[in-house]
Amino acid sequence: MREVALGAVLAAAKDLSRDEPEVASNIGHQLEHMGLNTWSISVRRRIRDAIARLEPRNVLHTGAGIGHLSAWLFDHFTKIETLQEFQLVEEGNRFAVILKRLCERYSDVPSSIVVGMPSLLVSELVAWRITKSGNPPIMPEADAIIVDSQLEKLADEINALLPLLSKNGVLFTVEPDPPVGDLEEDDPTLIGFNNWIDLIKRTNETHHIAFAPLFGGTIVAWLLKD
Repeated sequence: MREVALGAVLAAAKDLSRDEPEVASNIGHQLEHMGLNTWSISVRRRIRDAIARLEPRNVLHTGAGIGHLSAWLFDHFTKIETLQEFQLVEEGNRFAVILKRLCERYSDVPSSIVVGMPSLLVSELVAWRITKSGNPPIMPEADAIIVDSQLEKLADEINALLPLLSKNGVLFTVEPDPPVGDLEEDDPTLIGFNNWIDLIKRTNETHHIAFAPLFGGTIVAWLLKD
C-alpha cells in the first residue's frame, strides 16, 4: 500500500496552477544571466504538486541555489497553514544572501537558511543529538526532503539525508544523466554515477522507490518501508 501511495504522491495535481509563479519566473531569468543550470519547469511543477499532496509540516531543501524551486514552494506555502518550517540549505554564502531576500519576501512563511555541506551538517547533527546544546545544525526530522546536488556528491548526500525522514516522509531528487564519452575509472562523474546505481540497489531493500519520467528529467522519490 505504501508503494502505491508513493506513486500517487508523484501524480500531477490537476487542481493546482500550471503557470510558473512570477517570483520563480524572475529567478529563472536571473539564472540564465548567471549561466546556471536548473531543473525543468515540468520537474519543478511536479515537485510542487507532490509537496502539496503530502501536506508536510517540515520541509528540507538542500542545494537550494538562488531559490528557483524554492519560490514555487514558497508560493504554495502562502496558501496553507500547516507548515511549521521550510529550511533551505546552501553551501555558499553568496547564494545564501539571495535566499535571504527570498525568505524576506515570503515573510509569512516560517523559513530558515543554513549554510554548509549537507553531509557535514548531518554529521554535526549526530553530535548535537547527544549534547542537545543550542540549535540543531540542520533540521533533525523532515516530512519532505528535496536534494539538488552535483552528480559527484548526489548519492552521498541522499544517503546522509534519508535517516532524517519522518515515518511517512518522502525524499525527492532528479535522476542524474549517465556520463558519456571515454572516461577514466577515477573520473569523478563516473564514480558519482556508479555510487548512484549502488544507492538505488541498496536503498531498494529499505525504501520504496518511485520514478516519475517527465519532460526534462525524471523525479526519484524514496519512502521508508514498513
